[in-house]
Amino acid sequence: MSETKPQKAPQRRRFLKTAAAGAVGAGAAAFPMVSTAQTVSMRFQSTWPAKDIFHEYANDFAKKVNDMAGNRLKIEVLPAGSVVPAFQLLDAVAKGTLDGGHGVVAYWYGKNQAVALWGSGPAFGMDANMVLAWHYYGGGKELLDEIYKGLNLDVQSFLYGPMPTQPLGWFKKPVARVQDLKGLKYRTVGLAVDIFTDLGLAVNPLPGGEIVPALDRGLLDAAEFNNASSDRVLGFPDVTKVCMLQSFHQSSEQFEILFNKTKYNALPGELKSVIDYAVQAASADMSWKAADRNSTDYLEMQSKQGVRFYKTPDAILRAQLASWDKVTAKKSAENPMFKKVMDSMRTFAQRAGRWQFDTMVDYRMAYNHYFAPKKT
Repeated sequence: MSETKPQKAPQRRRFLKTAAAGAVGAGAAAFPMVSTAQTVSMRFQSTWPAKDIFHEYANDFAKKVNDMAGNRLKIEVLPAGSVVPAFQLLDAVAKGTLDGGHGVVAYWYGKNQAVALWGSGPAFGMDANMVLAWHYYGGGKELLDEIYKGLNLDVQSFLYGPMPTQPLGWFKKPVARVQDLKGLKYRTVGLAVDIFTDLGLAVNPLPGGEIVPALDRGLLDAAEFNNASSDRVLGFPDVTKVCMLQSFHQSSEQFEILFNKTKYNALPGELKSVIDYAVQAASADMSWKAADRNSTDYLEMQSKQGVRFYKTPDAILRAQLASWDKVTAKKSAENPMFKKVMDSMRTFAQRAGRWQFDTMVDYRMAYNHYFAPKKT
């Protein structure tokens, strides 16, 4: 008996140690480890005034990221001008002055005019959602990444949020002919600057927050910004009561979310996935919110503020297309990347556009069936 006792104690200790290890393993399987990593905080700035619905969209995206990431990633969004002026956002993000931002690609027109193709012009007949389809599935994303890399900009770009067709703009009186546009001091951005310059206007690409004050002081004769909700809150109805609807100058634009690429690359894979899926979710959510808010503000500007909306005459729309062809032919000859983007977009549009127009029913027919005044 005395010879066996020393052997039993080590065996018992080994058994208890093994049992304890098994219990820990079972507990780990039942209760996965929760990350206690420190919160990564990112400071973003939008290119929009705080009161604009576009800044609200930027906050909507940030909230989706913050909610899904738990306490591991937190994005704070500041309005335009908080750190840098709106048109300096891209450089600020690339340099790391800001961790990210929210704007539109057309604002970086001065870097390489090819970037404005994501938003300016008729996009070969594609609407904004179809342009996003081209971007993510037709080669557009790779081309935009190539442009930013060629400019030595340390940014990670995500496009999202298909915008409704933008109006021709706000005028002192309705325009009926192309000749009515000539000589007007007009605000727009991106390649639309070239379109309207070709049509004989004097163009000033002001940031959103500066447009209405310039109209009020007579520094502009006419201007466009984007949509009923943004235009209303920026104060367009306070300085003029005439808005011309429909235009090809920015009929297919979308938003851009920017990250400083070095800081984005430092994130773990699961947080990158959170950002990716938040972009997609925010894109859908923005479309639904825009339909609700834009339609409400469109009707209320008419009923409460006396705004008169007019359809842009087809003659002006055709003139825009003709100017677009001239402008893009010249720029394609001067800029190989511009031509590369145009060719890619054209190839996708020819295939996808045919499918879309052949398969989509005319929704106006159904709308008129229910809501158009009945003939007596």
